[in-house]
Amino acid sequence: MDEAALIRAAQRGNLDAFNELVLTYQHRIYNLAYRILGDPAAAEDATQEAFIAAYRKIGSFRGGSFVSWLLRIVANRCYDELRRRKRRPSVPLEEMAAEDEEINPALINGSASPEEHAERAELIRLLQTAIATLPPDQRVVLVLSDVEGLSYAEIAAAIDVPVGTVKSRLARARVRLRDYLRERGELLPRAYRLEGED
Repeated sequence: MDEAALIRAAQRGNLDAFNELVLTYQHRIYNLAYRILGDPAAAEDATQEAFIAAYRKIGSFRGGSFVSWLLRIVANRCYDELRRRKRRPSVPLEEMAAEDEEINPALINGSASPEEHAERAELIRLLQTAIATLPPDQRVVLVLSDVEGLSYAEIAAAIDVPVGTVKSRLARARVRLRDYLRERGELLPRAYRLEGED
C-alpha cells in the first residue's frame, strides 16, 4: 500500500497500517527528537509519545504532508520535555556531553578509519552540546533545516509558524552556533578548524 492508502486504513482503525507508517518514519522522528533533546532515552520516550499521540489523532489528519504532521507532534513533545527540564534541571550539559560516549549508529559511516571515526565522534559531541545551548524554538528550526533537510515551508508547516519566523529563528540559531564553535575552536578536530586556529 502507498502512504495515502495506509493513512486511510489507519484512520479506519487498522493498526497494521499505522504500524507500517511507524516503521517508515520511526528513524526520522527519533533522529529529530535526539538532535533536539541530546539524550537517547529522552528521544526514545518523545518518539514513542509522538507515535501514540499520532495514533490517537490520526482521524484529525486532513491531508498534506504526513511527515510534517508527525514532525510537528514530535517537536511539541520535545518542547514539553525541554520545559520540564528547565523547571527541574538534573545534569549540567558539560557532564552530559562527557558521559555520553555512545554515538547514534545511524550517524556512523562504516568506511571511516579509526582516526576519522574518532574525529567525527568528537565533532558530533561538540555539535550536539552546541545545539543544546540554543533556545528551544531556535534548536527545533535548526535541526529541522540543517539536520533533517526540510525546506522553510515544510518547517513552517511542521511547527505552525510563518515562513519569515522560520528564517529569522534559523539565522539567529546559526549565528549562535557559529559563535559557540568559534569560542571553542580548540575543541574542534583539526580538519574542521579555520586557518590559523591550529
